[in-house]
Amino acid sequence: MSDTDKIYVFDTTLRDGEQSAGIAFTMDEKVEIARQLAKLNVDIIEAGFPATSPGDREAIAQIARDVKGPVIAGLARAVHADIDHAYEAVRGAEAPRIHVFLSSSEIHMGQQLHKNREDILGMTRSAVAHAKKYVSDVEFSPMDASRSDRAFLYQVLQAAIEEGATTVNIPDTVGYAIPEEFEDLIRSIIANVPNIDRARVSVHCQNDLGMATANSLAGILGGARQVEGTINGIGERAGNAALEEVVLAIATRPDFLHVHTDVNTREFYAASKLVERYSGMMLQPHKAVVGKNAFRHSSGIHQDGVLKMRETYEIMDPASIGIPEGSSIVLTKVSGSHAVKARLADLGITPDDTEFNRIFEAFKDVADAKDEVDDRDLMAIVSEQTQISVKDQWTLDLVQVSSSDHGAPTASVRLLDVDGQPRQDAAIGTGPVDAIYRAINRVTGVDNELIEFSVKSVTEGIDAQGEVTIRIQTDAGVYQGRAADTDILVASARAYVHAVNRSIAAAQQAERVTANA
Repeated sequence: MSDTDKIYVFDTTLRDGEQSAGIAFTMDEKVEIARQLAKLNVDIIEAGFPATSPGDREAIAQIARDVKGPVIAGLARAVHADIDHAYEAVRGAEAPRIHVFLSSSEIHMGQQLHKNREDILGMTRSAVAHAKKYVSDVEFSPMDASRSDRAFLYQVLQAAIEEGATTVNIPDTVGYAIPEEFEDLIRSIIANVPNIDRARVSVHCQNDLGMATANSLAGILGGARQVEGTINGIGERAGNAALEEVVLAIATRPDFLHVHTDVNTREFYAASKLVERYSGMMLQPHKAVVGKNAFRHSSGIHQDGVLKMRETYEIMDPASIGIPEGSSIVLTKVSGSHAVKARLADLGITPDDTEFNRIFEAFKDVADAKDEVDDRDLMAIVSEQTQISVKDQWTLDLVQVSSSDHGAPTASVRLLDVDGQPRQDAAIGTGPVDAIYRAINRVTGVDNELIEFSVKSVTEGIDAQGEVTIRIQTDAGVYQGRAADTDILVASARAYVHAVNRSIAAAQQAERVTANA
């Protein structure tokens, strides 16, 4: 294929994806996700929104320094101070980009910005020109483009390109567009913006009506040559276009779309699982491409067809996405570390020696409690044991619960502090989990509110692990904890301690950033 047929893939998991309610990646999690995106070979990584906080700027700067290959972009409003922050964050990248956005629809201009059209044109020119002083690669997005007056949209895009924008992104910001309508919008932009040949046209589609993938592909059919999205489709409200869906549609239907990407699709499964673990947003089983059921067949007719020829009911090869084939190794309590490490590698997980030792010890505990540890058990163990960048201020050492249908539930907990010294306390609660959390609060002294508690069975059967995901809110933000155990109360306690440790680590990081400012 010629270079003109290439679709540039712009990943915004770390920016728009992190805007999902309840997600707050740590700095090290952001860097690890960015490294996985580099393995995926996306063309551009939007690493964050530098103006939001000093911590976000620091994380973006580390990604810019450490992650090689993709363009590293920082988002900025059409405000000079935002653009200055963006440049400071991405300046260390091999290929830095500043992405400027400004609303162009009547409802946004009038109700949110209180600006008229002349104001918006002037702000567009000023912002793009200011970004262009810093970097040669400038992207401009007229926010809410799909609800904007087309004639005015053409003017805004022309002005941005005249000032030096090299990419103009057309966002369906609120997921309002219908595919045929969006394709026509892209075609009309290419036909009516006189200097459009000097910039690459991009599309960014939200999923409010469930059409983000369809609209992204429609934009490509209309002539866009960059597509934006996130791993697993996470993002504001109903999320973004899921990159794995868009890219696999391109790979599966080149006969219709006549384009290609340079993405290494075999890294999608590992990327999906990584984002699932760190975001705490579990995939529904029927999620396209990377869901648990995406390549499972229960119908006898389907099973017969797939056994005879996979292509009868599978339009994609699971191996092409990096989904590991079923292993002939059965993991039990007598399995050694080599077998566990090999299975982790099959799942795209390569922990360092310290992390693996924790994983293996946790594996042995689970294997003692059940006959066989399958991949879902293993992923739950990894999820708990590799919650990185948090130095544990507290470690759960003991939890005991007394509960009945007539007495008040009570819990006693013993935690080890950062020096390994035991601290113990007890509390009464409305239920056993509430009692545990009240006791932990008494020991740690961290003031917080439990805002989410969810539990699910990792596998089937009476000996299944229960995985608990919780979120707590402090004055500084929302923090997540996850843990799995065959005893759900133990998992609940571990998850809560993880969240408390995250909140403490975030507070310490904020203090360091402030001190160094």
